[in-house]
Amino acid sequence: MSHETPRRRSTSRRKSVLIRRHSVLTRLTHWVNVLCLCVLLLSGLQIFNAYPRLHWGEYGADADPAVVEIGADEANGKPRGYLKVGGVSLATTGALGLSTVDGVRMRRAFPAWLTLPSYQDLAAGRRWHFFFAWVFVFNGLVYLVHGLWSGHLRRDLLPDRRQLGPRHIWREIVDHARLRFPSGEEARNYNTLQKLSYIVVIAGLLPLMVLTGLTMSPGMDAAFPQLLDIFGGRQSARTIHFISASLIVLFVVIHVAMVVLSGPWNNMRSMITGRYAIRPKELSHE
Repeated sequence: MSHETPRRRSTSRRKSVLIRRHSVLTRLTHWVNVLCLCVLLLSGLQIFNAYPRLHWGEYGADADPAVVEIGADEANGKPRGYLKVGGVSLATTGALGLSTVDGVRMRRAFPAWLTLPSYQDLAAGRRWHFFFAWVFVFNGLVYLVHGLWSGHLRRDLLPDRRQLGPRHIWREIVDHARLRFPSGEEARNYNTLQKLSYIVVIAGLLPLMVLTGLTMSPGMDAAFPQLLDIFGGRQSARTIHFISASLIVLFVVIHVAMVVLSGPWNNMRSMITGRYAIRPKELSHE
């Protein structure tokens, strides 16, 4: 006959259970992606600094209207940095267009601490960018092949009909806004918002960024001229490339925020060791 008190039984029920959440290959490709995206972002901004204007169409030069422009000019006799988006101009001195490097004001779109290398060197930036771009592509192909072969993509990332219901999605949005995260059996799998965001990034933004990057290569255009037709010209491809990269940065910021808010140690452990702790839900009468 058990003499366990209700409080002890309640405590035992609430003990965390470790489950295997991520495979070795998923974890490996995740961290390779982290490295690649960091280098690609910093080196990409170095490349952007060589011509800090975005155009739409087949051609783009200084005399052509720009969709986005980062630069520097003078206002009231003083130099100032600016960001222009369409017809709207914002003063960004110290951050964009005009920043301080070793105590000296320099005209450069993105500051030194945001570029690789930190000094202005287009050739070095291109070498860093192209090398890690191909590492990124190869790593992504490995992940996709493994995900299809193992069933990871179908099993873990595709939402079912119940999860795609408007009420279910709205409830998850409200829960996230209130910082209420899944527990118990619900925490074993990705929630709907996670699945949808991962699918958008994996099947949408990342391929778009790769294809627009290839479209900016004269060699690839010669081999696959259809790329220019698909994206409406090399300058349009460059603009789409910049937008898709910006959206990926936004995704990463939100992703890291959710990792921290929902339990940084547990989430980091799951992506390093593969083990994730599940905390059973408390009973309604407790």
